[in-house]
Amino acid sequence: MTRTDWIVLVITLACIVLYGMYKSRSSKDMEGYFLSNRNMPWWLVLLSIMGTQASAVTFIAAPGQAYTDGMRFLQYYFGLPLAAIVICITFVPVFKRLRIITAYEYLEQRFDGRTRTFTALLFLLQRGLSTGISVVAPSIVLSALLGWNLTLTNLLMGGLLIIYTVTGGAKAVAHTQKLQLLIIFAAMFIAGWYVVHSLPGSVGFTDALDIGGRLGKLNVITTGMEGGSFNWGDQFNLFSGIIGGFFLALSYFGTDQSQVGRYLTARSVTESRMGLLLNGLVKIPMQFFILLIGVLVFSFYQFRGAPVFFNQKEIDRLEQSVYKDSLHQLQTRMDHLQFGKDIVLKQYTEDKSEHHLQSLKVLQRQSDSVRMQVKGLVKQNGGAEKDTNYIFMRFVVDYLPVGLVGLLIAVIFLASWGSIAAALNSLASCTVVDIHKRYIKKDCTPIQDYRAGKWYSFAWGLFCVIAAMFAANIGNSLIEAVNILGSLFYGTILGIFLVAFYCKKVQGRAVFAAAIVIELMTIGLFVLSQYKVISLGFLWLNMIGAIGLVLLSNLLQKIWPEPADETIISGK
Repeated sequence: MTRTDWIVLVITLACIVLYGMYKSRSSKDMEGYFLSNRNMPWWLVLLSIMGTQASAVTFIAAPGQAYTDGMRFLQYYFGLPLAAIVICITFVPVFKRLRIITAYEYLEQRFDGRTRTFTALLFLLQRGLSTGISVVAPSIVLSALLGWNLTLTNLLMGGLLIIYTVTGGAKAVAHTQKLQLLIIFAAMFIAGWYVVHSLPGSVGFTDALDIGGRLGKLNVITTGMEGGSFNWGDQFNLFSGIIGGFFLALSYFGTDQSQVGRYLTARSVTESRMGLLLNGLVKIPMQFFILLIGVLVFSFYQFRGAPVFFNQKEIDRLEQSVYKDSLHQLQTRMDHLQFGKDIVLKQYTEDKSEHHLQSLKVLQRQSDSVRMQVKGLVKQNGGAEKDTNYIFMRFVVDYLPVGLVGLLIAVIFLASWGSIAAALNSLASCTVVDIHKRYIKKDCTPIQDYRAGKWYSFAWGLFCVIAAMFAANIGNSLIEAVNILGSLFYGTILGIFLVAFYCKKVQGRAVFAAAIVIELMTIGLFVLSQYKVISLGFLWLNMIGAIGLVLLSNLLQKIWPEPADETIISGK
């Protein structure tokens, strides 16, 4: 990076940290620290929900996901608006009326303490590990592209973030997310504009879309049907997005404290609902735009020539290995293919003929084949064979002008901070309310609760940085990895809440036993799918877990009821 880029990066990050510390004034008790005294307006709730959901993984990996697999990942969000409606009708009124700090407090009122604790522990495990991935996501990309030390990058990511998260709690998180999102959206829009601006003079925005679409990257809607039957192993299609995505979104926004804590800060039920519903409507077009940038980058590289592998660090390692000659042969082959593409693209942009389109498709398949062979060399050399996470940032570093590179790298930091800060705040609130005050020190003064919250925020920050060190070698697209991890737990957690809200006859013992069985079953199904014993996309785990727990807990209630003198507190 140039000196100008460093100046832009440092000034942008410093402004966010200082602004977060300035906005950190809150009441020194749990409601002030974790829920900002429940006085946030709906628009700030909306921005906080969006900032929590849109992590650095979204802005790093989503364009690369579109580059390699097209825009069908967008279908993952199709169930979100439906889930938002259900949450607004059922979850929000109960949570707001009970004035709880965490969603899991409701479970003790409805069932018992062990169900509450088990669910809280599932959340802490899932969210803690997911946050570790959110920390490492920008670190591994920036370290590979810019030569930064991975450990120091992780410490920088986590260390600066912990400062204003620990200092200010929910209020600092919400207000900094407001500023972060403004900078993020502006920078991503500029990046998208610059991709189009960098295309050859005779090629415009519609031409870039046409080329991306003709080569299969504008596949927004896919049915999952293959050979006359439905492919249950297909990760992203219309049905898995609407059904599986509905259950995942219902669990994430309805039961995950990192999101529940955002809309519990609202002044009223109405303002909580407005923030949630608008997020459900805004998220799909926002994600569409981010994925579209990936398609534009794909079209850009059709004219400029894509690297044989986007992680330059692995290419440098191959250059020093016994695979050096094989790499050079493949690079020469890619150069010849690009020469052919230049000719065909010029002809296609002039006449849009089917003949030239078919020639372009053949050349693209051959280019993909060369890239697969290079990935094979990387794997044989002991490296990470997937480069999806590096595609967008490689374009940023190689082609964006001075100053904008620093701004886009700042965006990666800011997006990471926005989601991680909310996660740390939710992890601390759950630990204090659901664990500390129940098992460690039950009688605490408000100031003791406040101080405990700060210490747990700090401790979870350290945990997530350490988890990031172990997650550094994760191979999948990071945006997939985060959602896969969530799907291992969200079905069970959602099932517990669905029973709590809709199955009034089911008591604590039945739902607790069912939760353990279903969680083990979910993990088992995922392992079987990884070893190709069964074909099952991860989104379906959310539906299977939630519905399975509802059915099993009702069955156990009939065959293994609790003593007659047990009472059920519905919380309504």
